[in-house]
Amino acid sequence: MLSEVWPFVETHHQAGRPVVLARLVGRDGPGSRPLGATMAVADDGTWRGSLSGGCVEGIVLDRARAVLAGDPPHMTAVDPGEDLLPWEDAPACAGELRVLITPAPPEPARSAISTALAEDRPLAVRVGLRPPQRWSTAATTDQLPDMGDAFTEELTRRPRLLLIGATDLAAVLATLATTLHRKVVVLDPRPGHVASGAFTGTTADVVRSWPDDWIARHPLAARDAVVVLSHDPRIDDRALRAALAGPAGYVAALGSRATHAQRLRRLTDTPGLDRLVGPAGLDLGGASLAESALSILGELVAVENGRGGRRLRDGSLPVRATRAAAHPQPIKS
Repeated sequence: MLSEVWPFVETHHQAGRPVVLARLVGRDGPGSRPLGATMAVADDGTWRGSLSGGCVEGIVLDRARAVLAGDPPHMTAVDPGEDLLPWEDAPACAGELRVLITPAPPEPARSAISTALAEDRPLAVRVGLRPPQRWSTAATTDQLPDMGDAFTEELTRRPRLLLIGATDLAAVLATLATTLHRKVVVLDPRPGHVASGAFTGTTADVVRSWPDDWIARHPLAARDAVVVLSHDPRIDDRALRAALAGPAGYVAALGSRATHAQRLRRLTDTPGLDRLVGPAGLDLGGASLAESALSILGELVAVENGRGGRRLRDGSLPVRATRAAAHPQPIKS
């Protein structure tokens, strides 16, 4: 995905170094990465991203570096087993990959992508698969020009993760959630908590506000998530009532089972209460802040993809979900 490698692309662009992109635009058979997966390769030898999780990256790097050295942009077919010795087993994901290798987009496409990602705005991006591999961007796919044989990616707004309570756990959650391509907003009406400094170094927006007031001004969407962490019912309950009244796909509350039982009694008549997940998180048995944050985010990802959070070796579904669930449901114990 362009968003995964774009900070790398921008860093090298600002330094005046050329970058070539290798993008997965077609595949025969199963694979570990979705169409649109992207590698970015700079002429200083560094690179980011992956197309298969490891089994073709060396091959693709060589072909991308050849383009950096002057070869023309092109489509190429990559077989995950093509560099194996005759007696070595081919990987299970042995389907042929079709990869477009082309320089990073020139202006004005480059600036449009950078602006959309920086401002968290949707953008449709299309690149031709045949020479001269032109790039085009527009607000929606309907507005893109018809290029014939082309690949289109839609950059979407990041789903929001609202963390209620500016706590140490919220700071760890904010750090981890950023890697999940989430826009993190921390809400807390208490000035001392907002000014604690715990969020220095994170990209979270830390806002001094009652959560229900903020949600009223910034309505939630189906892909958004809310986790209450303050342990103060005066704050948490207002957040939960506001969140459950909207379409947020994951609404969860931290606390013990006894605390959650008390919470449910207080919120008995709240519409949407059956959607509330509590205690928040998967049963990992961890105790540290990082382990607790991993537990909560693991459950969020499972719910978003319509999965139960069980061990992979005990399941029969594909290892990776092909799409997120249309209507995420809380994990049932």
